[in-house]
Amino acid sequence: MPKEKTTTKKAVKKTEKKPAVKKTSKPQKPQKEGRFFEGIGRRKTSLARVRLFTEGDKSISINGKDMKDYFTTSEMQEIIVSPFEKTDALSSYKVSVRVQGGGVHSQAEAVRHGVARALVLFNPELRSRLRDEGFLTRDSRMRERKKFGLKRARRAPQWRKR
Repeated sequence: MPKEKTTTKKAVKKTEKKPAVKKTSKPQKPQKEGRFFEGIGRRKTSLARVRLFTEGDKSISINGKDMKDYFTTSEMQEIIVSPFEKTDALSSYKVSVRVQGGGVHSQAEAVRHGVARALVLFNPELRSRLRDEGFLTRDSRMRERKKFGLKRARRAPQWRKR
């Protein structure tokens, strides 16, 4: 006699959905002295982090020093102040800068780049004026690395016939 097939009911597992967990963003660092706008400027190997504060005394400090103490020549000071002069906003902000790397002139131009970027964040209408002056353009020229077998990047050792 043939065996009868018995049908067994398989238990259907219900999949329970877990409640959606909200992803929390990383905690923000508290701002020290009120609201500020930050711009990062670069030139060669110099990097400048510039913060424009709308409140506080209207001064420029670089690495904890006054601008005139850090950049002693008037040429360097004019480079830093030039974005403010072009936008007529010199006495409107307190500026705090952390700059590192490179030489003195390179650092001054990195600060100028960072100031211009921060001004654009504060007021986007200034973008065209600063762009025309070339303050928003990152000057990417850097020193070329030294190659093996050469004295410098491209300078070959002096050749002698005898």
